[in-house]
Amino acid sequence: MADQPKLLIVGAGGFGRTVAETVLRQGGYELAGFLDDGLAAGDTVFGRPVLGPLDAIDQQALQAECAIVAIGDNQVRADMHARLVGRGLEVVTVIHPDASVAPSASVGDGVVVMGGVVVGTEAQLGNGVIVNAGATVDHHAVVEEFGHVGAGSVLAGGARVGERAWLRAGCVLGYRAEVEPGRILPPGTVLGE
Repeated sequence: MADQPKLLIVGAGGFGRTVAETVLRQGGYELAGFLDDGLAAGDTVFGRPVLGPLDAIDQQALQAECAIVAIGDNQVRADMHARLVGRGLEVVTVIHPDASVAPSASVGDGVVVMGGVVVGTEAQLGNGVIVNAGATVDHHAVVEEFGHVGAGSVLAGGARVGERAWLRAGCVLGYRAEVEPGRILPPGTVLGE
């Protein structure tokens, strides 16, 4: 609808398309288009245009009222997020309608929470965090800025994922287990009790 804010999605790969589909499903935004290095300007994704490469972010950000960075690489996501904020653009949070986020949880800007996710009581998700499909971030667990919780991963109560750390698919953090900033855990890794 014309009165909905125009949303720019930075990234049109697999994760970007998943975010776009979530946005289209939940409504509330007019999807203005995508930025992506792997597609040519003028290509379309779900009928919306690719507006250019990532380097066009400063020009294309002016065509939208808000944006989300839908790129799995934590450092690239952090850099693009900072550029959007620097342009004065609102960086929105996208939460899949089939996710369950506790009312007492804290969720930052630019967070993506996918379908089947459970975010528990007083859990904390910092800016730019990704919690992928079917993951659980239990009560009082913390995912620091630009952390990435892979599909099907589980953080037990009080677990902590450091800034820009990535738990790949199926990882398990026991109660109060911690992952250092920037660390990447291979799929299926189990830490703590």
